[in-house]
Amino acid sequence: MSATVTRFAPSPTGALHLGHAYAALFAWRTARAADGRFVLRIEDLDSGRVRAGHERAMLDDLGWLGLDWPEPALRQSARGDAYAAALERLDDQGLLYPCFCTRREIQDEIARAASAPHLVRHGPDGPLYPGTCRALPMDERRARTASGEPHALRLDVARAHIAAGPLDWIDRGRGRQRATPALFGDAVLARKDVGAAYHLAVVVDDAHQGITLVTRGEDLFAASHLHRLLQALLGLPVPDWHHHGLVVDATGRRLAKRDDALSLATLRARGATPADVWSLAETRLGGGVSVEGL
Repeated sequence: MSATVTRFAPSPTGALHLGHAYAALFAWRTARAADGRFVLRIEDLDSGRVRAGHERAMLDDLGWLGLDWPEPALRQSARGDAYAAALERLDDQGLLYPCFCTRREIQDEIARAASAPHLVRHGPDGPLYPGTCRALPMDERRARTASGEPHALRLDVARAHIAAGPLDWIDRGRGRQRATPALFGDAVLARKDVGAAYHLAVVVDDAHQGITLVTRGEDLFAASHLHRLLQALLGLPVPDWHHHGLVVDATGRRLAKRDDALSLATLRARGATPADVWSLAETRLGGGVSVEGL
């Protein structure tokens, strides 16, 4: 049996809060209990939101919690070549297509289809992309791409699922799951301003870091279906998942980085100890928002 490897993968776009502390401590304690490894990943692909000061404060908070990671932190901003190689592999399989639709055009298309509700499919994040660009002729795709027209790269999920065949994955709390990646429709895997979307980057990086147990909030449970498909298409190892409860504030409201009252900096200033933070986080498990990808 391979050693347990867990990770904490925050984005340096704001202060860490109670939810981050719970996720980091959970992953760290799980690795230590199994005599495994805990690694850190800095998800800094969204350069427009990343601030150096946030990363310094984040590392300071993690050190205060008593966490350590023997390997240098992995930064997604340095992983462009790996993501490009993954996209090329998917493209070679005929599973990607350029999407030239703007967000407004997608919204308008969905609105037009509202008169025929059976034509509008919904996923975990709302109405799914209607597939407008999927049927574009190859010549038109190439011409528009060559002209420099802005576009995203989408996964043709129906074709991809056929190529991969039936898949399953294991959640340690809910057992074996049959993968249903069509939940997200034709997901965006890359944009012009961001070389790799979250779904692609996290799968590639988990494999690179040898992650055997992905621990994250239960609001990302559905995403694991799509991630399992990408692992199969890219020939990557398959970890187990554990989707833990989510941390909310005292009123049951979702935590976000704007919730300064529950930021680690504020809690520390009020005299809280790391043990206090863990205890407080455990009492706030509920239906809030996961910290990964915030």
